[in-house]
Order: sequence, then structure tokens, then C-alpha cells
Amino acid sequence: MLGFSDGATVGPVTPHRPPLVATEPVSAGWIDAAVEAGGGRVVPLADATAVVWTRADDPPGLAALLADHRAIDWVQLPWAGIEPYVAMLDHEHTWSCAKGVYAEPVAEHTMALLLAGFRQLARFSRAETWTAQAGRNLLGARVTIVGGGGIAESLIRMLGPFHCDLTVVRRTAQPMPGVARVLAHDALHVGLRDADAVVLALPLVAGTEQLIGAAELSLLAPDAWVVNVARGAHIDTDALVAALVSGTIGGAALDVTDPEPLPDDHPLWSLPNALVTPHTGNTQAMARPLLGARITENVRRYGDGRELVGLVDVDLGY
Repeated sequence: MLGFSDGATVGPVTPHRPPLVATEPVSAGWIDAAVEAGGGRVVPLADATAVVWTRADDPPGLAALLADHRAIDWVQLPWAGIEPYVAMLDHEHTWSCAKGVYAEPVAEHTMALLLAGFRQLARFSRAETWTAQAGRNLLGARVTIVGGGGIAESLIRMLGPFHCDLTVVRRTAQPMPGVARVLAHDALHVGLRDADAVVLALPLVAGTEQLIGAAELSLLAPDAWVVNVARGAHIDTDALVAALVSGTIGGAALDVTDPEPLPDDHPLWSLPNALVTPHTGNTQAMARPLLGARITENVRRYGDGRELVGLVDVDLGY
């Protein structure tokens, strides 16, 4: 999400033979249909040279599978976030994931959270009587996006009609269309200073845990909103709660939390300037057709010996 390598190409499958793909450890009709739509054939593991892995959090199971089936050279992982599998990535296999697949629905959810925060919908939705007016415009706001991948690209486009002053903080300061400033990750504090909103849309890798703590929150504008659609561990939750209680920032809209699921008695549920959604930026119903299309495209490319979409950079871990 903060920058990719050139990736790798997959060697061509035997001409005129469909790609032999296993779907493990459990399959479903829509996954098999996606493989077949790409010209592949769903086969038992003993016959496969590729696997569509269907569990988001079972590295031991996948490791055992690859150890037992040496002919497999390509692994398609099911989600954009592959943190559980980072430790087992290697250069012996080609790894692809769903990064970029869910950019549009997650960016759409981010827009909803931004607007809800700026317009104080969390506070108003809890009110039991007519209250005083509150809220501000997203139009012209200073918005900093941390992360420069697919979600950021979609969000930048969606924010276009609002004429926001956009800053992106990413791994390298590579220019992006529609963005006033692109800063490298070591200039995070520069990007946060006086921002009206900060959106977290980056992968969880070494160095990005608790990226936003008390020091970072103190740099934001006094009425700023923090929106997190990435991973809960990017934020020091205790520091965030303290800032919300003290009024250091305007509020927080979170689709991900640390811990997750958020315990029923956690203060974020009851704070009037906090809005929490249960990791619904991309739901299963939204994901299936999008992931299915990615599987179809990659099976087709695998069969043609072309570079896959959503390649995992083994060295960077995403």
C-alpha cells in the first residue's frame, strides 16, 4: 500500500492445458466458479500447481500444505491484509493477495465516516432531546491520508468534489494526482500538523504499530477527526481515548480497533465524539464478487505466464 516492488512473473503452464488449481482448506461454489472462469480446473492438491487459500488466519495449515505438495508454485491469499502469513513468505513461491480489490468499498466507507464525524452524527444519533447546532464542512478541509495504496487512490478521487487540501504520507514521496503534498514516512509529523482529519489506510507491518499516539494526536487541529480503516494496532487506543475525553481532538471514527472485537464495556462505545463500526468497510457480501474477479484474473494470467495482480512483496511483507 505504501509502494510495491516490480514483482515477479510466473512461468508458463504447459501450452493448451488449463491451470490446475486447488482451493483449500475449504472451498465454495463461487470460488470454484471463479477459478473455472479464468480457464482453470479445480483439482485435488496432489494434482495442483497452484492453490487458492481460503482461510485468513491459518499459517500452520498453509505451511504444512506447501511442505507436502512441492509442485505448488503460486499461492493466492484471500485478503488484502496478510499479517498472519508474513513470517512464512518465501522466494520459492509466487504469492498474491487481495490488495487493491477492496479499495472502492473501503474508500466509500471512509467517506461516510469522515462526513459523519464532521457533521457530528455520532453525537446527534445518541441525543434524546433537541440539541444545539454543531458540525463543520468537509469542503476545503485539510485532510492527511497515511498510506498511498489503492484505498488512498480511491479516496483521493472521491474527495475531489470537496476540494480538500490533501496530504499523503507514504513509504516514498512519490507524487500522486490530486494531492497537494506527498511526504515520506519519516515526515509523518509534518503531515499531521494542523490537519482537520487524518485517515489511516496503510498496511500493518514493522514500524507502523501504534503509529498514532499522544504526540501525534497533539499535532492535529483542535477539532480534527481521526479515521481508521486500516488496522486497530496503528493507534495507541489509550492515548486516543485520553484525547477524546480531554477534547484534544474533535473525534474518532473507527472501522478497526485494538483490541478487536472491541469489548462491550470499552469507553469508545459511549464517548459522544467516537463512532465505531464493526470492521464493515468491506463486508463478505461486498467481498465475494470482488475477490472472485481477482481470482479469475489471476488464474487467467497464471495460465498465460503473465505477471499476477496483487503480488505480495516478500521483502516488504505486503
